[in-house]
Amino acid sequence: MHPYQLLPLFATGVVLAIWLIGVHALMLAKPAAVQGFLKKFPRDQALGQILLGIGLAWFWLLIAPDGMGKLSALAMDLGEFNGVKGLLRILVPASLILVSMSVRDFLAVRALGLLGLMVAAPLLGAAFLKDPQSRLLIPIYAYAVLTASLFFVGMPYLFRDAVTWVTADQKRWTLVSVAGLVYGIATLVCAFAFWRGY
Repeated sequence: MHPYQLLPLFATGVVLAIWLIGVHALMLAKPAAVQGFLKKFPRDQALGQILLGIGLAWFWLLIAPDGMGKLSALAMDLGEFNGVKGLLRILVPASLILVSMSVRDFLAVRALGLLGLMVAAPLLGAAFLKDPQSRLLIPIYAYAVLTASLFFVGMPYLFRDAVTWVTADQKRWTLVSVAGLVYGIATLVCAFAFWRGY
């Protein structure tokens, strides 16, 4: 089994809940600061390079060669594509440099999308084949992240449009913030009520 499938549902749920509660509570407490950050984020080249580096380093760990100790712990079987792992190990660092140098438009959003694609896998692995039906809170969130991330990578201007839409009306901003906060609280309650031991 891959280490993602060995992640405890309880701990994963608590971490996800803390993330959701923290982010959405900050959105409610400091709306002007968060909105300002989100509006500047798509053009933040430095932050984009950092996020891209994290995402590609994480991906490289999935194709790391055997015999590298803890660096090989996340390596996974790619089935028919195992033969291209060696090439990918070279292309990933090269693409990090080339993309950071050549992509100027919405690099931060594209990098966030890459990171979102990477984050969804451990969330799905932690909830895979576990008994409590409430565990579906995690896969639902993971698939939402996957869907959004695909759009962020392929059509990053949609992130800007979404930020413009949600920040245009304070009631809309509050509604989105409260919805995320409630989802986080529900996840935390389910983790402590139903997911212990999983």
